[in-house]
Amino acid sequence: MTDTTGEILGLHHVKIPVSDMARSRAFYERVLELEPLSEFRDAEDGVVRGVVYRAKGDLMVSLREQPTAAAGLRGYDPFAIMLRGRADIEHWVARLDRLGVAHEPIVEATIGLMLSFPDPDGIELRFYTLDAAGRDPDGRAR
Repeated sequence: MTDTTGEILGLHHVKIPVSDMARSRAFYERVLELEPLSEFRDAEDGVVRGVVYRAKGDLMVSLREQPTAAAGLRGYDPFAIMLRGRADIEHWVARLDRLGVAHEPIVEATIGLMLSFPDPDGIELRFYTLDAAGRDPDGRAR
């Protein structure tokens, strides 16, 4: 029997700094269809400064009002959201188009197809497919 003590199971959550909680909440909830699990209110003024969401699958996403950190990540992609293949990434292109969210075209990146778009603070959100060698995960050529 293999000892799995200390085994890394994956990511628990991703925390994204934002400069304007209301604006970012509206964006993430509309675009990624996130529903809040919990809110964190500032002890001094009672204003919500953090929100936790469970995204589809097991990933948890949290937003935390930290304007300086958000400004520092402008134009940077601190994480990528995993999709299966071409049909999935094309689904997201159509969804972003329907919602009027500006995005880059799908590109064939080193490790799969990639779709990139900015959040309200200019942090790059990216979708990557699992297909690494020009094939969808089920082996079909693109």
